[in-house]
Amino acid sequence: MKTGKSIQIVTLMLIVGLLSIASLGCSKATEATTTPKQEIVVKIGTTSDEPRVWEAIGKKLAQDNIKIKIVNFANGANPNQALANGDIDLNSFQHYAYFNKNKSDLKLDLTPIGDTIIVPLSLFSKKVKSVDQLTEGAKIAIPNDITNIGRSLNVLKNAGIIKLKDGVGATPTLKDITSNPLKIQFVELAQAQIARSLTDVDAAIINCGYAVDAGLDPIKDPIFADKIDISDPNQQPYINIIVARTADKDNAVYKKIVKAYQSEDIAKVISQVYKGASIPAWTK
Repeated sequence: MKTGKSIQIVTLMLIVGLLSIASLGCSKATEATTTPKQEIVVKIGTTSDEPRVWEAIGKKLAQDNIKIKIVNFANGANPNQALANGDIDLNSFQHYAYFNKNKSDLKLDLTPIGDTIIVPLSLFSKKVKSVDQLTEGAKIAIPNDITNIGRSLNVLKNAGIIKLKDGVGATPTLKDITSNPLKIQFVELAQAQIARSLTDVDAAIINCGYAVDAGLDPIKDPIFADKIDISDPNQQPYINIIVARTADKDNAVYKKIVKAYQSEDIAKVISQVYKGASIPAWTK
């Protein structure tokens, strides 16, 4: 009888032990299923100091555990080269025209993965109130990269300040100027530096995104405003883009970032931040 009782006690102890192990296993399994997903950090290169649009996009992506880290290249470094080198994951600072030339010049394996906005290039001044007040020999600052030189010259042509050769299209150069009655002196500067140099010249062609960064009103302050029509094929090369390395063009996380950007609520943020000067271009 004692032997039987001993066996029963040992059996009971074994059962209790097995139940404890099973309980512990369930506890660990439950813990594993409730552990938050690891946060994914995506570094995005820009050249703008204005954070509010990307902050709003970041809030949308937080529910998917995606965190955006903005890397600012306002110092003149090239976000395309940095992207190709793997220093950042995406960039968002340029339009198609600039991208295509820069990619070709540097032989970079990069691909656009989403349209964002189109930004006017307008003529601003701290010294005169209208184009008519510009005097002979006035200095006008323009971007020093070839694609935006061409766009700037077309803006100045539309303002009646210069005339260009027929048929030069979207990419004229200074050599294509056929009439410059005021003998305007063109000062070529890095696009990100022009707004800061506005007081050093009589007028300047400024990307309205940089104008906002510099405290200018892109609607009220230009002495001549660039007109935007994204249905015009001649203006579509100036639509801004999000760019990835070609190997990452189908990355699911990056596609979520593009989708978050191309949303109605972000379009409203863009309108609020840029006062209607930057136009959402993904609906073209």
